[in-house]
Amino acid sequence: MALKNINEIANKLKFNEEDIIPYGKFIAKIARKPSKQKGKLVLVTAINPTPSGEGKTTVSVGLADAFNLKGEAVCLALREPSLGPVFGMKGGATGGGLSRIEPSKSIDLHFTGDIHAITSANNLLCAMIDNHIYFGNELGFDKVTFNRCMDMNDRALRNIVCGSEGCRREEKFNITASSEIMAILCLAKDMEDLKRRLGNIVVGLTKSNQPIYAKQLKAEDAMCVLLFDAIKPNLVQTLIGTPAIVHGGPFANIAHGCNSIIATNTALGCASYVITEAGFGADLGAEKFFDVKCRKANLKPDAVVLVCTIKALKYNGGVEVKDLQAPNVDAVVKGSVNLIKHIKNIKEVYKLPLVVAINRFASDSEEEIEVVKNIVNKFDVDCEAVDVFGQGGQGALGLVDRVIKACDSKNEFTFAYQDEDDIVTKCTKVACKIYGASGVELTEEAKKDLEYIQGLGKAHYPVVIAKTQYSLSDDPKALGAPSDFKLKIRAFELRNGAEFIVAIAGDIMLMPGLSREPRATKMRCNQDDFNLA
Repeated sequence: MALKNINEIANKLKFNEEDIIPYGKFIAKIARKPSKQKGKLVLVTAINPTPSGEGKTTVSVGLADAFNLKGEAVCLALREPSLGPVFGMKGGATGGGLSRIEPSKSIDLHFTGDIHAITSANNLLCAMIDNHIYFGNELGFDKVTFNRCMDMNDRALRNIVCGSEGCRREEKFNITASSEIMAILCLAKDMEDLKRRLGNIVVGLTKSNQPIYAKQLKAEDAMCVLLFDAIKPNLVQTLIGTPAIVHGGPFANIAHGCNSIIATNTALGCASYVITEAGFGADLGAEKFFDVKCRKANLKPDAVVLVCTIKALKYNGGVEVKDLQAPNVDAVVKGSVNLIKHIKNIKEVYKLPLVVAINRFASDSEEEIEVVKNIVNKFDVDCEAVDVFGQGGQGALGLVDRVIKACDSKNEFTFAYQDEDDIVTKCTKVACKIYGASGVELTEEAKKDLEYIQGLGKAHYPVVIAKTQYSLSDDPKALGAPSDFKLKIRAFELRNGAEFIVAIAGDIMLMPGLSREPRATKMRCNQDDFNLA
């Protein structure tokens, strides 16, 4: 299918040529400020991810295309891919089959350079910290708390020693998607808000445990210079020309997992329906979308689409990966406890209308599909099987009708916790209500972190729990719907610029590693083209 010129896509959203900055024929930056919100916001989320993949982005794209085919003014609002997963295990983040955004290879790689700009701004601040210490340490750094980052999975950089003679110290790299700069860019309302947040980053502590801020190094304006273009949302399209705004890319297992507020508000200002998604399962991405992004941006979702696959349900029911294609109704029923938990969370905790979408594979039997529909219907929730990979938007036309119905139904959206709750209470409410835990356990290090953060008067910030994506618990091997466990929090990190607190649970790392056989080993490149198969 031939892609349309980006000016034609911009015109669909009522943007003129002066409102966009083209990056070639098929990509552009949106330079105009978002209009007042008017569209309906639909969040696409999923059950906990499994090795077989759930296809959340593919369903998001297919659903948007289906809205387009029905004549509705629709816009996608998605995150940018990170190079770490692209070259590691997960792959790209542009959908698949006939439901994808294009030009997918450019989007999956360097795109418009946003993530590189975020990496550069982050590491400029790090360089200014070490430079300040080298030239006398006037601010009295006793401990540096801000880390370097890069957009690649590299476990060797989790712990390093840096600095020149006399100024050596331990340091670590995070992946750019988990960095505070990424979170700040995605939560900032405009350039002034971006500069304020960058200046408020806590970069270190004095001997008396007093915070040192980035603005004391006079770093915020230089960082904004690097982020001047990156803050502008990116406009691309689906295979059939549905507009897609792709901007920001925090991971949901170690960050807040949503695209930028600016991008979402821009889409809401120029479309009747906006299809967005949040990373990994609903216990991570959706929870943070609701409790962090919606809270900060004053957003109210109109409906939720919860994606599942028959293969994923079998996997949660104890079936080995190699056997997932074989029919197994009993395993589907057993594994559906994971789906049921997410349904209850969205309906009973956040009080939002939802639709379950079964992302259909060729190996799925009609009996297995019907079993899932019957289970879902018992909770007074609509369920639709879709084939967007093979049919594109045509494979989700029935889902559109159910989503529109959900958007027009009763909506009493609320949060899992309140601003005035203390930090431990916030973590406990998420752990118990959303994960199914019986409580939380804090290490001694976490208790010290907590005391420091509370002493700064930051207990009103929302929490971002960093944990494994593979389980509702902090144990990646605990499939299904585990219960009667304690969520183990080993540390807290204050992200003062992003204005949230990260609770690090279990063994999760802020710098992922490559898999034993990363996708990078299977890539081929020649002068004519390159292959990401």
